[in-house]
Amino acid sequence: MPVQPLDLSRLKVFPLAERASLTRADDILIDPDADPKSCSERNAALIADCAAKIAAARRRGASVMLIYGAHLLRNGAARILERMMAAGWLTHIATNGAGTIHDWEYAWFGASTESVEMGVAGGTFGTWHETASNIHLAVMAGALDGLGYGRALGRLIHDDGVTLPDPTDLARQIAADPADPLTAARADLLRAMREQGWAGGPVAVGHRWKHASILAQAYRHGVPATIHPGIGYDIISNHPVFSGAALGRGGEWDFKLFGGSVDGLDGGVVLSVGSAIMGPQVFEKSLSCVNNLRRQAGRGVVTGHTVYVVDLQDGGGWDWTRGEPPKTNPAYYLRFCKSYSRMGGAMHYLQCDNAAFVHHLYRSLGG
Repeated sequence: MPVQPLDLSRLKVFPLAERASLTRADDILIDPDADPKSCSERNAALIADCAAKIAAARRRGASVMLIYGAHLLRNGAARILERMMAAGWLTHIATNGAGTIHDWEYAWFGASTESVEMGVAGGTFGTWHETASNIHLAVMAGALDGLGYGRALGRLIHDDGVTLPDPTDLARQIAADPADPLTAARADLLRAMREQGWAGGPVAVGHRWKHASILAQAYRHGVPATIHPGIGYDIISNHPVFSGAALGRGGEWDFKLFGGSVDGLDGGVVLSVGSAIMGPQVFEKSLSCVNNLRRQAGRGVVTGHTVYVVDLQDGGGWDWTRGEPPKTNPAYYLRFCKSYSRMGGAMHYLQCDNAAFVHHLYRSLGG
């Protein structure tokens, strides 16, 4: 018999209040004015160099991009990053879908993280109603205003809700001009409103811990925030509201916006902190697109940028300032180092706790 796809509309979902959350915002948030964790002399020297490169980049108006994994948020760095965005040290932030889930849950619920092993065995892993429904609500509403995934979710958290259009007006707009660029987004939202019982008008979603949200602070300070999701990668797939079209649309806009910041990277800085897969994969494709367009316009390719990669692994014992190792060396297969080493600029690897890195960097920048 042919394989049949799952009918996700039949999933049973649960309120977040029933989940045993493993981390709480009030416990993890780091005070930017506290003393940072200690780090090695080598890392301290590289962090000082990084701070100098960032200061020089901002003086010349070049991009400083932070690409981070969800653990940077879970390790409590939100308030430090808010200070860095407020001071103008960061001009772009980017994360994956998991980064948005923890971001929203901390902001709304004050807690996040669950036992994957126990949840999968019981069929409850990720089946949390508020998380999936509110992230989809943000992305779908934001699409009608030309917002990508990151800015749309940041707006929902910062503004404590969104305003939805009248469903009758949506249906009329779809019928009046099916070829309109917003028709698909309107249709996705209309379907969700009907199936989820969302009414038109203001939808209040209060966020008591919005200071724990990196995305809300980026929205507040006007810093571009982009999300680079995978379809089926994140727990917001485990809900009847799941829409790969809506998430893909938001991710498409954000990839293009990410490229706009890459185009400003001449003499700039890239910080890839705890992003072993999404960061290098998205960056290399975006840089290729930017260079493609530049060459067509008779411009030179992106040059003079410096990349600092931070992770807990040892980097394969390879000195990445020498370039990539031969294929016979196991370090060659460390994607988070190898990809960045091929991107035309200088690349430095730090084996360091990610929250300690940004805390020391903030201090080195004069914070």
